[in-house]
Amino acid sequence: MGSTMSKPTEMAHPEQRDSEKVSHIAQELSQSLAELRLAAPLSVDGALTLSNVDAWEQSVEKSPKLQLARTVLNHTNIRESLISRSARIADAHVFNNELDFKTTPITNQKSSGRCWLFATTNVLRYNIMKKLNLSDFQLSQSYLFFWDKLNKSNYYLELSIQHADLPVDDRLVYYLSDELISDGGQWDMVVNLLETYGVVPQAAYPESLHSSLSSPINTLLKTKLREHALILRDLSASLRANSTLSEDAVLRTLRSKKEELLKEVYIVMSATLGVPPKPDDKFTWDFYDKEGKPGSWTGTAREFYKAFAYDKYSPSDSFSLINDPRNPYGKLYTVDKLGNLWGGRPVLYVNTEIENLKQAVVKQIKAGHPVFFGCDVGQFSDRQLGIMDTALFEYEATFDIKFGLTKADRLRTNESSMTHAMVISGVHLDASGRPVRYKVENSWGDAVGNKGYFVMSDAWFEQFVYQVVIPKALAPKDLVKVFEAGEKQVLPPWDPMVRDARPAYYSTTSLITLRYRAPWLKSGVLIEE
Repeated sequence: MGSTMSKPTEMAHPEQRDSEKVSHIAQELSQSLAELRLAAPLSVDGALTLSNVDAWEQSVEKSPKLQLARTVLNHTNIRESLISRSARIADAHVFNNELDFKTTPITNQKSSGRCWLFATTNVLRYNIMKKLNLSDFQLSQSYLFFWDKLNKSNYYLELSIQHADLPVDDRLVYYLSDELISDGGQWDMVVNLLETYGVVPQAAYPESLHSSLSSPINTLLKTKLREHALILRDLSASLRANSTLSEDAVLRTLRSKKEELLKEVYIVMSATLGVPPKPDDKFTWDFYDKEGKPGSWTGTAREFYKAFAYDKYSPSDSFSLINDPRNPYGKLYTVDKLGNLWGGRPVLYVNTEIENLKQAVVKQIKAGHPVFFGCDVGQFSDRQLGIMDTALFEYEATFDIKFGLTKADRLRTNESSMTHAMVISGVHLDASGRPVRYKVENSWGDAVGNKGYFVMSDAWFEQFVYQVVIPKALAPKDLVKVFEAGEKQVLPPWDPMVRDARPAYYSTTSLITLRYRAPWLKSGVLIEE
């Protein structure tokens, strides 16, 4: 028998710490404002002057530390030079609670923004591999990618019909035409795909060049779809100018034209990605199990999904918890004009405290269930080390600066948003049962991190994790009640909480906005190492 542990120190919740941080910042700001009232600016008209530079330079010259920083950092990469040794030691790839089954191989989305599809299929293959006794296996991410992009094209043209009366330069119309068929998506969107199209093994619909390099077809399809939208707008105006036509007749005519235009999209996609199996077409899949014994299965994509892809926890019975401190907790949120299947399941989130997201992860890992989650992966992380930690870089100590933004501030100021989806497959708990770090399965191949796995500190989780998906059976009852009540607050289409469903995470169409956060992105192109 061991000795009795002393009672752990009570820790403040992240929201309380954020509140205290805001209070401290407000006090500092108040003090600064008081001091500013006593000091006159060097530049009366607000222009930058050399007097400003001289004053700043004098300050730096008095600091040996800043002088040393100048000596070292003008010819070295600050992300490499300022990695914290203590953070590397603390962020060990060791976890005392892990799933009892390890899936292989580590997947690679390459130069595409399909992380949400990779995260989903990485969750689903856990059950498939256990049921079929497989040593390695991948579902076809391209299969879901094909049906998603074709449906997004239809969704965009339906929105174009719906808003044909708005000016082309209306903010909504302009925004939708900018981010019309990106690679990204959300949990409810993938549920739409799974329930409608099922899944197939990768062998039944393999990768193509342009599923792994999506920018060329995205560029081509966007050009055609914008053209299609203008055609539909012009047709709508002509039809509505005829007072003898009913609204139903107008809509039917527009949809008939839309279907004619979508044929061009299908031709491009089927040529570049391949013709996928239809969800009710039978296919035969031959395989070896981990003992080397051959096996064979024949059925449809829908049948494969229902037979193997889940056990106790169906994706359709799971929902998203989010931590968005800008908005009230205990509320259900949706996003205007966001979706893939027209008339399908809407994107829904239950907003709650960050502690509930942490406990959702711990409960699922202990139940043997991998966790789909969404985060801002480019913040305070290192790809090669596979570490995500707010203490990873010694920026504050090196430059005599302080980072004062709260999680809510980052969302409000476009500093942070949900940019990437991955899978949590383990968690390290301290003696009091609180999370210390998390094991993350990424989809960037096995040459990064710890053979493809990343470690995420609890502090990073608090600041940059925004979404955790959880089965209703494992979720707190009060949050399930909020979800099922269906009383939604509507977020605008451009809200940062859904950024990962708009720009593709690392597809070359959107890398220019991300490359400054991720050193492996050069000139807007993902460098595969």
